[in-house]
Amino acid sequence: MSPDQIDDLLARVRMNADGLVPAIAQQWDTREVLMMAWMDASALRETLETGRGVYFSRSRGERWVKGETSGNVQSVREVRLDCDGDTVLLLVDQTGGACHTGDRTCFDAVGEQWSSGTADPGTSGAGSSGPSTRGPAS
Repeated sequence: MSPDQIDDLLARVRMNADGLVPAIAQQWDTREVLMMAWMDASALRETLETGRGVYFSRSRGERWVKGETSGNVQSVREVRLDCDGDTVLLLVDQTGGACHTGDRTCFDAVGEQWSSGTADPGTSGAGSSGPSTRGPAS
């Protein structure tokens, strides 16, 4: 990206009260969700300039480059903003584990699956045993 394109993108980002924006890292080719971390404007700028995943650690109060110590680097292939500009999506090529535990993804814990009480998950049935994914009827 050119410096002007970087400035334009940064101007569209809506940081929270702490000056941070959530960033989701997703494997570019498989679309596997890898991790969520926080970025400040400086980390996002560095990511856009270098093509490496750079984040801000809230617990340490400092920037960190993914893989700088572990070798599990993220090569950023594309950066997207959501429609409100308050979440960043990084499409990355992940080398090694993305999670601080060493796992490939931070999102591999399996939770209880909700059932709609019907054979077709695209329909809603009476007596649903889980939360509805549909909005109110209009």
